Amino acid sequence: MSNLIQLQGGYKSFAAKKIFEDAQFAVNEGEHVGVIGPNGAGKTTLFKILVGQEELDSGQFTKMKELRIGYLAQHDQFSPGQSVEDFLAQDSRLPIWELKTIGRKLGLQEEQYGLPILSLSGGYRMRCKLLQLLGQEPQLMLLDEPTNYLDLETTLVLENFLQGYRGAFLLISHDREFLRRTTDHVLEVEQGQITKYNGNIDDYFEQKELIRTQLEARAESLQDKRDRILDFVNRFGAKATKARQAQSRLKSLQKMEVIEVKSLPVKAVIKIPTPVHTGKQIVSVNSVDLGYGSKIVLKDIHFQVNRGDHLAVVGLNGAGKSTFLKALAGKLAPLKGSIELGFQVQIGYYAQHVAESLMARSTVFEEMARVAHSDVTQQEILNLAGALLFSGEDVRKSISVLSGGEKARVALGQVLLQKLPCLILDEPTNHLDFQTVEALTQSLQSFDGTLIVVSHDRGFTGRIGQKILEIKNGQALLYPGSYDDYVWSFEKGVLAEVSNEVVKDNAVKIQNISNLSESVSQKLNPRELKKTQDKIIRQLEGQVRDLERKMAMLDEQIRGINQRISEGATDNLRQSVTELGASQLELSRFEEEWILLHEKLEQEKIKIP
Repeated sequence: MSNLIQLQGGYKSFAAKKIFEDAQFAVNEGEHVGVIGPNGAGKTTLFKILVGQEELDSGQFTKMKELRIGYLAQHDQFSPGQSVEDFLAQDSRLPIWELKTIGRKLGLQEEQYGLPILSLSGGYRMRCKLLQLLGQEPQLMLLDEPTNYLDLETTLVLENFLQGYRGAFLLISHDREFLRRTTDHVLEVEQGQITKYNGNIDDYFEQKELIRTQLEARAESLQDKRDRILDFVNRFGAKATKARQAQSRLKSLQKMEVIEVKSLPVKAVIKIPTPVHTGKQIVSVNSVDLGYGSKIVLKDIHFQVNRGDHLAVVGLNGAGKSTFLKALAGKLAPLKGSIELGFQVQIGYYAQHVAESLMARSTVFEEMARVAHSDVTQQEILNLAGALLFSGEDVRKSISVLSGGEKARVALGQVLLQKLPCLILDEPTNHLDFQTVEALTQSLQSFDGTLIVVSHDRGFTGRIGQKILEIKNGQALLYPGSYDDYVWSFEKGVLAEVSNEVVKDNAVKIQNISNLSESVSQKLNPRELKKTQDKIIRQLEGQVRDLERKMAMLDEQIRGINQRISEGATDNLRQSVTELGASQLELSRFEEEWILLHEKLEQEKIKIP
C-alpha cells in the first residue's frame, strides 16, 4: 500500500494562536479517513495546507510524485448563468459522456446538465460539485463538511457512493452516523496535535478511552512511587546511616519517566432551565394551508402537539419543513385555517436567520442575559455560554466581530435560556462540534418541555424524535414507526432508484450498440461489415466481463454480511440487514443487465456470415 501524503514536525500559527505543533500523520492509498476535532482546532486549515492554499510555518509535508488532490470546499464557487455541463467541464480529465455515466450513480438526470447550476437545490449542487471533483480523477479527495444542509436523500446517495469509492479521501464531518458508515480511519485534530486511529468513529472513542485509562493508571502508579521515595528522603535523609540510600533514591526519582495525560476535550454539559408548566395542548393546527402569495406549499394540515411531545419533522429539502416550523412559531400566517396555542404556551424559535436579530454592540454574555428568564442566574448563563463554545474571555466578545456560526450559537443560547414550554429548533446542530452536539442531544433528550426539531444529523434526530412527522407531496402526516424505521425504508427506495438509473443507462448503451449495428449493416460492404461487427462484439464482451467482475464482488460481499449476521459478529443488526438488502437488490439488477448483454451478444454473433 503506497503512501500518498505525509506530514512531519508540522507547526502553524495565526498571530498568537498556535494551530499545530510538531504535528505528524500519513495517509495511504485507499484509506477512508474521518477528520474530527473541536471547532477552531485547525481541520479546514489542514486541508488548505494540503492543497497549497496555506503554508506551514515549519515542518515537512511530502506527497507522492504527481499526486492529484481534489478539494471539495464548504463554500460554492459557481459563476452566474453557468450550466451544469459547463461547470463539470472545468479542469476535467474525463469526457462529459463519462462524467454523465458516473453522475447516474449520484442520481443526476440527463435533463439537468443543461440547467443553470444555481437553479438546482443545495443537494443537487453538492452532487454536481462531487462529480466535478471526480472528473479531475484525484487520487486523494478532501471533503469539508459535505453533508451540511443536505437532505436525507442526498446524504444517503453520497454515503452509498463513498462506501464503494476505491480511492482515498479525508472527510471532515460532525455527523457521527455518516462517519460511522463511510470511514475506516479517524484523524483527530486537537490541541495542536494530529493523531490517526484505525477503525471507524465508534472504534476511535473506545481506543481513546482505553488509552486514557491506561495512561492514568500508569501515572497514578508512578506518583505513588514518587510519594514513597520523597517520604523516605524526608524521614531518613538527615541520618548518616541512611543518607546514601536517600541520595540514591532521589537520583532514581529524577530519572523516572513522566506520563503526560492530556486533558480530553471539554465535555460540555448543556443544562436547559426547567420550562414553565402548561396545559396538555401545546399547538393545534386546524385545516391549515401554508404558502407564499398564491403558491401553496402545504395543504389541509390537521395536527396537534401535546405537552412533552418530542417531534422530529422530516422530508426532502424544499418539501416545506421550514415553512411548517415558521407557521407553528407564528412567523408565517396561514393562507387558510388556524393555528392555536394552548393555555400559557409561549414558543422559543431557533433558525439560522434568527442570528440577524442580535444586537451588534452587545457582548455574547449581554445578548444571552438580555432575553434569559428572570429566574436564570448569571452563573447559569456563563455555564451555557461555555457549553456553546464561548469559554473564558470569549463571553466578552462583541457580537459585531463574531462569525456567522458564532452568532448562530448565541441565538441558540438565547432560545434555551428563556424557560419556554415549547422549543422549535431548525437545524440546531449546524456550527457545533462533536462534543457540543452530543451534549445538546443528551440535554434535549431529558428536556421536560415540548420539542419540534428539524435536523439533517441522523444521530441527533434519531435520539431526539419520539414521534416522526413527514412532510411530503404538500402534506404533513405522522409516520407509523421510529426514525430508524423511516431512514431504513427511505434508504431502500433511494438506493433502488439510483440502481435503476444505472441499469437504465446501461440498457441505453446496449440499445445504442444495437442501433449502430442495424445502421452499419445497411451501409457497409461485407468486409467492412464484419470488421464493424467484430468491434461491436468486443465492446459487448468487455461489458460482460466488467459486469461479471462487479457481480463476483457483490456476491462475496453478500456472503460476508450473511456470515457476520449468522455468527452474531455485527454491532448493528439493522444496518447489516439494510446493507444485505441493498446488495441483493443491486446484484439482481446486475443479473438482469447481464442477461440482456448476453442476448445481444448472441444476436450479434449470429449476424456474422
